[in-house]
Amino acid sequence: MTTRTLLETGHPDPGRGPGRPPRTAPASTPVAVFAPPEDPHDRIRMIRAHAAAAGSLSVRAHGARTWGFRGRTLSRRADDHRWLRVVSTPQDKQPGITWDGTACADALLPRSVPRPRVHDLLEWRDRTHRYRAELSEHLPRPALQSGGPVLARDLYLPDTWWADLRAALTVTATVPTRRQAGWIRSSWIDRHFSRLLGIPAIQVTSWTTGHGDLHAGNLFGPPLVIINWEGWSRMPTGFDAGLFHAYSLRRPATAARIRAAFPDVFSTVEGRVGELVALAHLLQVSERGGHPELTPHLARRAEQLTGTPVPFPPAPAS
Repeated sequence: MTTRTLLETGHPDPGRGPGRPPRTAPASTPVAVFAPPEDPHDRIRMIRAHAAAAGSLSVRAHGARTWGFRGRTLSRRADDHRWLRVVSTPQDKQPGITWDGTACADALLPRSVPRPRVHDLLEWRDRTHRYRAELSEHLPRPALQSGGPVLARDLYLPDTWWADLRAALTVTATVPTRRQAGWIRSSWIDRHFSRLLGIPAIQVTSWTTGHGDLHAGNLFGPPLVIINWEGWSRMPTGFDAGLFHAYSLRRPATAARIRAAFPDVFSTVEGRVGELVALAHLLQVSERGGHPELTPHLARRAEQLTGTPVPFPPAPAS
């Protein structure tokens, strides 16, 4: 697999205590996070960028358009056995670790971690944005869920699937990397734990390599396949399982199954710290308008772990 560069081509700018009721967040307007850009010009720009990438990579894009987080990415099926994903970022913004995360994961993770293969890459710029296209293996079956990461229905999966997921995360944890998301550093915990969780910052003593965005929309099965590796990096031990669990809190049976699959996360101090980081992360997402339906469940779980009510609204970030 090689990375190619498309030069400027003239394309258009392409817990709760006894007797205490659960705390709830103030009413907020739901924000669709997996949706086209709000600005129609950005939507047209991304559609044209995707078409330009398909032409340069000599594939035929077809089928439904799949938008990523707030329209930052656009994906479609390409030919019969490929999947073409295009991501963009403004020229004046330095790309973060997610920019090349999928390709790095494809190159560095052992093949025993089930994921789509990346076949070709393409990068280019226009007057306002830079773009990256990834042509990957197409999976001819749907993910466990579409439309968003908050689990909408219980997952009924065989024990072998859960064992495979645990094994994949265990192998991933052994891969050395210097990749680390800016928000998941100790400085982020020091700054946000008190205002989001109502407790003093906790020192993370155990770090590992993880996926970073584990939820039903990024999982297939059976057999297990894990997609969207763009944010894989160093993170607190237990973060992946804690995040999957947090996204599943509206479905108690599945949340219980996740806890049973990862006893070393949910019954150890290190794992609970990782879970608290995941809860704080999603509470910050909720603070910005994302997943309001999940917020009271996040608050209740955090209070179960800490014994401290989650502050609503959180104090402004300093």
